Amino acid sequence: MKSIKNIAIIAHVDHGKTTLVDKIMHHCELFRNNENKGDLILDNNDLERERGITILSKNISVTYKDTKINIIDTPGHADFGGEVERVLNMADGVLLLVDAFEGPMPQTRFVLQKALELKLKPILVINKVDKENCKPDEVQEAVFDLMFDLEAEEWQLDFPTLYGSAKNNWMSEDWKIQTDNIGPLLDMVLTHIPSPKVTEGSPQLLITSLDFSSYTGRIAVGRLQRGTLSTGMNVTLVNRHGKTTKQRIKEINVFDGLLRYKVDNVKAGDICAIIGLENFEIGDTIADAENPEPLPKIAIDEPTMSMLFTINDSPFFGVDGKYVTSRHIKDRLEKELERNLAMRLKETNSADKFIVFGRGVLHLSVLIETMRREGYELQIGQPQVIIKEINGKKHEPIEELTIDLPEHLSGKAIEMITIRKGEMLSMKPKGNRMICEFLIPSRGIIGLRNQLLTATAGEAIMNHRFKEFSAYKGDIPGRINGSLISMEKGNAIPYSLDKLKERGKFFVLPNEEVYAGQVIGENSRGDDLVVNVTKTKKLSNVRASGSDDKVKLAPPIKFSLEEALEYIQGDEYVEITPSHLRIRKIYLDENERKRQTSKLV
Repeated sequence: MKSIKNIAIIAHVDHGKTTLVDKIMHHCELFRNNENKGDLILDNNDLERERGITILSKNISVTYKDTKINIIDTPGHADFGGEVERVLNMADGVLLLVDAFEGPMPQTRFVLQKALELKLKPILVINKVDKENCKPDEVQEAVFDLMFDLEAEEWQLDFPTLYGSAKNNWMSEDWKIQTDNIGPLLDMVLTHIPSPKVTEGSPQLLITSLDFSSYTGRIAVGRLQRGTLSTGMNVTLVNRHGKTTKQRIKEINVFDGLLRYKVDNVKAGDICAIIGLENFEIGDTIADAENPEPLPKIAIDEPTMSMLFTINDSPFFGVDGKYVTSRHIKDRLEKELERNLAMRLKETNSADKFIVFGRGVLHLSVLIETMRREGYELQIGQPQVIIKEINGKKHEPIEELTIDLPEHLSGKAIEMITIRKGEMLSMKPKGNRMICEFLIPSRGIIGLRNQLLTATAGEAIMNHRFKEFSAYKGDIPGRINGSLISMEKGNAIPYSLDKLKERGKFFVLPNEEVYAGQVIGENSRGDDLVVNVTKTKKLSNVRASGSDDKVKLAPPIKFSLEEALEYIQGDEYVEITPSHLRIRKIYLDENERKRQTSKLV
């Protein structure tokens, strides 16, 4: 029997986790020499590739010096913290990756805290030591201080450190001495990461992940904590509420490289996939058939934000999408809840409106983008933060915000954040840049990124993570500018757009189809303005020189999904179809909008 090591790779976003996994796979010769798999092999989802971030955690296994190493790649964004929390349950140790220039960042703190709470052994890997102006020794000290702050135990503080560059494929115990491969890292894993503790007794497996096959249906993935499981064995499934059902295992798979292969039995300590079970969810326990003992369920941080999902009822509904009814949307959201632990769903008193809770705008926008690509049409309301009542007082989520920007622009950023009820914690110079830390309500972060990038000419790097619920900070000023709303359905005529260009900025292209009630631009003033962009020029049979000059129009503003969600006001929806993204008023009719406004006054 090969010995087993289970490790998770954790780090802040963009510090090189998925690149390191690539190099480990190549080092352990998972692929033939003539096989070109490209970069970021595990980021196999289109969205992950486009955004350059890991969204779903994945696991692979490699064999090194007769030891099987199960490696779990985790997301770096705190919005996907639910993913990190559940998969860390499968690991016995973590590789903490830190950028040699940036040092520990907000999300480093978040994922490290989770790992230390689960009593995992860390190995520090300081990556990107080939960067200019990097300070590996200072970063190492900063990580030690961070662990001390997070109340790591004595044996956790005694962590080994490696330096290197995952991109250039080398690791070494001294950053000044470059080696020719990442063997030292794998040797360190064998030396320092404990093998899984195997206790005698009946089988116990906590389901921490789900897979799906069109042949076998849903597959339960997890680490066997105790005992042995074999094909054809009768087991008891204990769900998170303590309800038990008798089931039978049809097939057991273990991981090898990127693939799974069938085995007759699996021993405690290994990560495996169980086929043949029904009606299970993440957090359920597979236990002995006769006297089942459930494992403690996975603790997940609460959601901090909600959005209203509803059916698309605009004049253009059903043109692009395949799935347009409320039943389609509800089934898809319920399916998502099975895998996405950090998400909640609440039904409203209307059959076609659902409130979805998540960790942040990014967390929910990834779900919306996935649905859109699958062919769904839907409308999304303005993101709302969750307000809790504690001891009779309103409390709201507060986040730690870190901004990295050029020194001469820091004043502008501080001013913007102060308006949004942010409090400054620290300000540290780093070369010719400044690192500013703030405490800010989650409400203040909605829409901040765009404004900050505009104010700093795209130079600012912004990161935030949820800290706690704290007393309500008062009103935050929203968008100052009103909307330009289309008066009637038709095509946006260039002549009309030209005549209205003093009124504000447009979101629609010339000759693009629009409908009455659609937000087609931003007013230069604070109030909403209804305009007619479908009006054509009256033709006469007399031509005057110079009156028919070519129309010159500024290019329209095109929002990404997150930008649109952060931009809209409370009385607006984002209409999302597979090929279009539109902003509209909830009430399309102008008279109806006035009636609704007068009711509120």
